[in-house]
Amino acid sequence: MAILVTGGAGYIGSHMAWTLLDAGEDVVVLDNLSTGFRWAVAPGARFYLGDVADPQALKAIFIENDIDAIIHFAGSAVVPASVSDPLSYYDNNSGKTRALMSAAISAGVRHFVFSSTAAVYGPQKTSEPVTETAPLNPENPYGQSKLMTEFMLRDAATAYDFNYVALRYFNVAGADPRGRAGQSTAGATHLIKVACEAALGRRSGVHVYGIDYPTHDGTGVRDYIHVSDLTDAHLNALQHLRKGRGSLVANCGYGAGYSVLDVLNMVTRLHGHSFKVHMAPRRLGDAASVVADSTLAHRVLDWKPTHDSLETIVRSALDWELFLMHRNVEDLPSMHRALAAAF
Repeated sequence: MAILVTGGAGYIGSHMAWTLLDAGEDVVVLDNLSTGFRWAVAPGARFYLGDVADPQALKAIFIENDIDAIIHFAGSAVVPASVSDPLSYYDNNSGKTRALMSAAISAGVRHFVFSSTAAVYGPQKTSEPVTETAPLNPENPYGQSKLMTEFMLRDAATAYDFNYVALRYFNVAGADPRGRAGQSTAGATHLIKVACEAALGRRSGVHVYGIDYPTHDGTGVRDYIHVSDLTDAHLNALQHLRKGRGSLVANCGYGAGYSVLDVLNMVTRLHGHSFKVHMAPRRLGDAASVVADSTLAHRVLDWKPTHDSLETIVRSALDWELFLMHRNVEDLPSMHRALAAAF
């Protein structure tokens, strides 16, 4: 039986394909390469170029492969872009997922693991770890589009021979410890990648939004999770569904947070060079601290993170940035070539 990984040429999806192949699974990747890269698809995975809502692409995949599960990453994930162009997010994240689910159910695919987000909770009024029973109040179309998909999954599981796990990620970062995959998106907004690029001279600096929060150093605290631990959670979710243990929604985080300055100081310490840090006012809607309560994932999915330290996350992210800078220029996608040539 094969696993279909949508968005398998992107950041988390490419790591997921490696995790599945390492576990001996047969892997099929579907990606339209709008943000992913063909070179990032794990060797050994069968690649299909196409959109998750393209009926012809899906028909070919289901006819040519014995798919028993889908792990769905394809979608849009930039919060400001969701605010400026909300309908594209409802189309790409909700509407196209509905089309994928419909095709999967028609093809007899029973298991579905969904890439959700902590953005479904919205701003938190306390610094206590967020549980799955917290109010669902997304403050932007990105979070709302993911929550709409969770509702569709819930209703489909009630109506059809279909089950799912939706994993609500907190702050995903880092790269494959074996150097096979990493975050390669140009203009990424994730703090750890931005800081690593700044340390290597690929950005002019880092902005810190808010230095007067009620935290240990005045900057916002977030729960950073290593991408390899996250893909392990997906693998456990797949096994959970295959064993017939029912549908589930679960958080994925470490239950401990690091501040913005903690992250910047770690990057500086590991790289050995400082970079410009620009202090700026708070951004509207940013909470002082957002940390996951992942008790459910530990207990029900038997999830045991093994990369859960800020140093491990940052070191792997730095290693990946150095790899991108120094790999053979001819092997790099065009957007990296000018950067590589400058070093």
